[in-house]
Amino acid sequence: MMTNAAWAFAALAVAFAVTDWWAVVAERMTVRYVAKPATLAALIGVAVTLDPSVSPAVRTWMVVGLIFSLGGDVFLMLDEKWFVAGLASFLLGHISYIVAMQIAHESWIALAAGVVVVVVGVGLIGRRVVVGVASGEHADMKVPVIGYLTVISVMVISAFGTAAPWAIIGALLFYASDATLAWNRFLTPFRHGNLAVMITYHLAQASLVAWLVTG
Repeated sequence: MMTNAAWAFAALAVAFAVTDWWAVVAERMTVRYVAKPATLAALIGVAVTLDPSVSPAVRTWMVVGLIFSLGGDVFLMLDEKWFVAGLASFLLGHISYIVAMQIAHESWIALAAGVVVVVVGVGLIGRRVVVGVASGEHADMKVPVIGYLTVISVMVISAFGTAAPWAIIGALLFYASDATLAWNRFLTPFRHGNLAVMITYHLAQASLVAWLVTG
């Protein structure tokens, strides 16, 4: 279901993503202003140029989610005051992904497995992040963080419900990326944390687009 145009956009996405990873390590913010949003723009290009046999409803909601993610990428590169806007943009992106995944729902058993994964993830990491936010200098972020955690958790559960490997992989990578970002920001920064966030994030978005290709 990959057209020639989709392959071309996929190649651009890889090139921009790798460039962004290098820019994170090299601390070249001016390069990141181009490479980071360009990666998502290229993935949007892949999604919209796939073969028409891809479910129109699922594709539409996934593209909307990618567009909101692109907005979130831009907001998070700006001043600190734009952090909540970035969070809100990604939250809307996850809601869009949830709608797409609910349309493509296939298995209640797989969805139940997703619930188990989320309960474990929230218990081991999410709870500690919320406590860290509430007790630190970012206490005013407690409600937005809880809201975001809830929505992305529903997205992960919904991905399991599709019983589609690429959707599940993408959702779990997104979970890992955001958990790393939150830990790095609100608890204890660790070496190469920013790079880990971006690698898992880009692989997550690419996996969700791969779900469209293989679904």
